[in-house]
Amino acid sequence: MAIRYPNGRRFTKQESQNKKLPSKELTYSNRGMTLEEDLNETNRYYLEKSIAVIHKKPTPVQIVQVDYPKRSAAVIKEAYFKQASTTDYNGVYKGRYLDFEAKETKNKTSFPLQNFHEHQIEHMKQVKNQNGIAFVILRFSLTDEIYLLDAKHLIEFYDQKELSRKSMRKLDIENFGFLIKIGYHPRIDYLRIIDSVYFQNES
Repeated sequence: MAIRYPNGRRFTKQESQNKKLPSKELTYSNRGMTLEEDLNETNRYYLEKSIAVIHKKPTPVQIVQVDYPKRSAAVIKEAYFKQASTTDYNGVYKGRYLDFEAKETKNKTSFPLQNFHEHQIEHMKQVKNQNGIAFVILRFSLTDEIYLLDAKHLIEFYDQKELSRKSMRKLDIENFGFLIKIGYHPRIDYLRIIDSVYFQNES
């Protein structure tokens, strides 16, 4: 089966099998895990402990070619990933709807706004208009610093993109966002920040 990614690059089944996969033998001190892997592990912990129900949304796939070698079986021969229409994660916590995007960068002093798409910004605006909690989780991978930034601030920065603003300064993210300490279980306890920011006035 060949898979086409949004940039047009095609991968055959053999190529996919030959690609080196990230090691799963990781420890608390190992920085090899991607932000997505860390968040998925964190969300599994929240679910197992009945703390919250938060999942990563699957990326839509467009099937192009299907073969039917048997009546009862279908084999996908060619497909490609569509561009995600909203954000990466959503769920429910303490009766509130959560919706967020997760991104990482190797930049040391800024976070490129090109990492976000206009439809994602519009989606977060709509979530906030319905009193949902919308935010982004940003990782500076070289220093392994992770911040939670409310969508309000991302939207403000993004709206300035047409005025030659190409990125968010790390200083601004530090000022408006919240540093998430990396732990073990859960690894990225972002709900601790959610509690202090969005539920601080609740008993």
